[in-house]
Amino acid sequence: MKITVFGLWHLGCVTAACCAKHFQVTGLDPDPANIAALRRGKAPLFEPGLDELIKAGLDSGRLSFTDKIAEACAGTDIVWVTYDTPVDENDQADVESVLREIRRCIPALPAGALVLISSQLPVGTCRQLESEFGDRGYRFACSPENLRLGKAIEIFTQADRIIAGYRDDRAKAQLTQLFAPFTQQVVWMRSESAEMTKHAINSFLALSITYMNEVARLCEVTGADAREVERGLKSESRIGPKAYLSPGGAFAGGTLARDVVTCTNLGAKFGETLEVIPAIKRSNDQHRQWALGKIQRLLPAGTRRRVALLGLTYKPGTNTLRRSSAVELAQALAAAGYEVHAFDPSKPELPADLAFIKLAPEAAAALDGADALVVCTEWPEFRQLDWPRLVPRLRRALILDATRFLEKSPSGLPAVQYVSVGSPS
Repeated sequence: MKITVFGLWHLGCVTAACCAKHFQVTGLDPDPANIAALRRGKAPLFEPGLDELIKAGLDSGRLSFTDKIAEACAGTDIVWVTYDTPVDENDQADVESVLREIRRCIPALPAGALVLISSQLPVGTCRQLESEFGDRGYRFACSPENLRLGKAIEIFTQADRIIAGYRDDRAKAQLTQLFAPFTQQVVWMRSESAEMTKHAINSFLALSITYMNEVARLCEVTGADAREVERGLKSESRIGPKAYLSPGGAFAGGTLARDVVTCTNLGAKFGETLEVIPAIKRSNDQHRQWALGKIQRLLPAGTRRRVALLGLTYKPGTNTLRRSSAVELAQALAAAGYEVHAFDPSKPELPADLAFIKLAPEAAAALDGADALVVCTEWPEFRQLDWPRLVPRLRRALILDATRFLEKSPSGLPAVQYVSVGSPS
């Protein structure tokens, strides 16, 4: 079976490299510079093990890359659409930009080819494309992406289950063959249900995060401890120990927020008044100000203050800064008049608009003379730092750690003021 993976950013590169262990795969992307780098075995962003997996696929002859649609689609059985769906600052998805690329690709496909969509697109996308191209024999299916930054290869190759929406038995047979190397647990459903499942999962996770953070804010002002409340909640059999209920930072990155906004827009489109889902984003947006608000309250106004950030990337195990909550905090701090220093183990290259951040080569240099330290990205390396030696380098031993990631490290040191979401004032 020949597979074309269309759209080579994070999801697409992982998909192409993992599938090339079992199938003949062509990666297709319109960016010639990206294709040139991939042909050298270099992914467009960091993901542990991804460059090595791409090189292995290239060396085996089962993986190739091109920016030419006709070349990529000739004789293919499945086109797997993995385009990253852009979102703006209001978490509105730019759906048309992805549909435009899909429409460019379809006419080059062999008759009867299957188009499998994993890009985050709204429910109804498969039916819309079927109405446009179904009379030419093209078929459409949906398998929502399950990308986990920093663990993407492990999650893809050892999937606990895969959601698959399809319309005909031939598509189901092809998808069964495609997914067989990665899991035997495929949850089959109609295409619209698979598309809606992705919206529902992300919105529910967003709801869980937002709900627990609101409880945590009540804990801060009442003397309760949100971590203890978390244990109490998870001991309830109707909730359970794996519930997504941990007090901490707001959700960021656009993935969860995109589906919350998509569901809100669907309600408006079809005249269904929604109350709970739109409130998720409003509450989360309010909670995004937690660290800034704490710093402004705990550091007296006046003399210019220096704040050190540990971690800048969106998540540990990656070097992407896009939609990073740490970057958002840095921008807010700078706008409020604070001097921002930072350290990140991935040593990211800062774009020109982030030149105000003084990026240190090591954690100690970032902490020197800082009035506050904020733990932003939960890199495991931070727990191994020599905190008894580092804390005295702070001008004031104020540490903000939303999730209590370092709770067993510097929090118990003398003179440290350790502040986290949901801890009593």
